[in-house]
Amino acid sequence: MADPDEGVTPDGLIRTGVSRDRVPAAFEPLLADAVGLVGTVPDASLLLYGSVATGTTDPARSDVDLLSIGLSTERAEVLGQRLGARYADRCRSVDVVPVEAGTFAGEGDEAYGWRVLLRHYCLPLVGPTPDEVVADLAPGYAADARAARGFNGDLAQHLERWRAEVDDPTTSTGLLAVKVARKTLLALTGLVSVHDGTWTTDRAKAAGRWSGVEPAYAAELARLLGWSASARRPTGRRPEQRDLVRALEDDGVVGMVASRFGVLVGMWGATGS
Repeated sequence: MADPDEGVTPDGLIRTGVSRDRVPAAFEPLLADAVGLVGTVPDASLLLYGSVATGTTDPARSDVDLLSIGLSTERAEVLGQRLGARYADRCRSVDVVPVEAGTFAGEGDEAYGWRVLLRHYCLPLVGPTPDEVVADLAPGYAADARAARGFNGDLAQHLERWRAEVDDPTTSTGLLAVKVARKTLLALTGLVSVHDGTWTTDRAKAAGRWSGVEPAYAAELARLLGWSASARRPTGRRPEQRDLVRALEDDGVVGMVASRFGVLVGMWGATGS
């Protein structure tokens, strides 16, 4: 379910509905367990983001998204698996993304995107607060091309890898289609945000809006939405390799989004970033 409070403030800053008061009570035991487990690791932090943080989740049908700072990849994976198994009655999975504190530092696009995520989409649960992790963390970030680029300016890099993967006989077409669709549609939200002077990370909303801007791609965008949901709701026609290959071509839907994004928003390392 989309965050109805996501948008732009009168000052032009990103606005979201992330609030500790909005976390559904059903998830409090899970979060308490997560805090207890992470609290044993010195200087490690854990933050909540996603639909649980905005109170728009549907228990038993949604994932719990956590960001860990200072946990190893192995510990983060074990934490997610343990919590997911323990609370399978109220969520589909618990995903823990591990990052290092240094990820947020510097003037590059990627670091900037992480700071935007930390400031506007994450709720601290345990460990150093965001201001202690990044000394210059801003009180708010502008809903602009730099923020959109920080989130998805690596789309061209992903596209290059996907084109190699789709030709690999060991690649699962279904799993690759999900990755392609989710990342491409997230980039599309940034494209729509900059094009319309707004701010959204709602994939379905962005697909609908861009279908109006470029109607020739409406069917392909609808197909991407279907692929993005197929991992969680495996219904309908399974993705076929020929459809995925077509989507990744320069004039395919993914190639189109990458091209428009590069022109209007810019990719990582672009001049002026």
